[in-house]
Amino acid sequence: MAARLVLGDVSLHFGGVSVLSEVGFDVEPGQILGLVGPNGAGKTSLFNCISGHYKPSAGSIMIDGVDVAGDRPATLARHGLARTFQHPALQLHETVLENVLLGAHTRLPGGPAEWSVRVPRTTRSEKALRMEALELLSRVGLEWAAGTRADELSHGLHKGIELCRALLMRPRLLLLDEPAAGLPHTEVQQLIETVRRLRDDDDITVVIVEHNMGLIAALTDRVVVLDHGRKLMEGTAAQAQSDPRVIEAYIGKDAADGAA
Repeated sequence: MAARLVLGDVSLHFGGVSVLSEVGFDVEPGQILGLVGPNGAGKTSLFNCISGHYKPSAGSIMIDGVDVAGDRPATLARHGLARTFQHPALQLHETVLENVLLGAHTRLPGGPAEWSVRVPRTTRSEKALRMEALELLSRVGLEWAAGTRADELSHGLHKGIELCRALLMRPRLLLLDEPAAGLPHTEVQQLIETVRRLRDDDDITVVIVEHNMGLIAALTDRVVVLDHGRKLMEGTAAQAQSDPRVIEAYIGKDAADGAA
């Protein structure tokens, strides 16, 4: 079942520098929310707070009513959260299938002792997870690459591998960090279709950071616009694209005045 995500006045400070200031929004189960804003707006920092890579200085991050602010990524995985990164972190000398299987670490039964002696239940679990990983690769059109080393594939395909790895965790809340960066137009269209299908078929809530406004407009139900670590506005992608505050944040006040 898709998760509900609620942020309440999340702030983040590094020393005397304010990175995020009282950011709050609510993502209903099954929604696709876009998190957008100019470079340096705080989008990735907010993602890192939600995913447990940063501990917020103040505020709450609720997943289905449980405050998880400051929890470690492994703990958040048990709450159904998975994420991808702007620059995929793959084991380049391992195969595509082996990279996807890394997403199964939260689902493995038993402990290191059982895995070291290969007891029957761990063997059965490994076989089932391999089949599930292959099915995920098939769903994103990468089944042909299962036995190929990751370093033999393009950056765009690396993003597909990382998406499969996140999905093997069976998330209820999926964070996608610039999944379209570096992709040609045809692959962006395929990504839009894939994310929609995953949301519908797997009942997942999705939050996506992306600079490609065409993708944001085509994919999201709502957007939150950040600027200098603060929430600038919230609404549909169309409302954001026509909002004078958003235009000013992206292209500067003088240019916005000239456009007006």
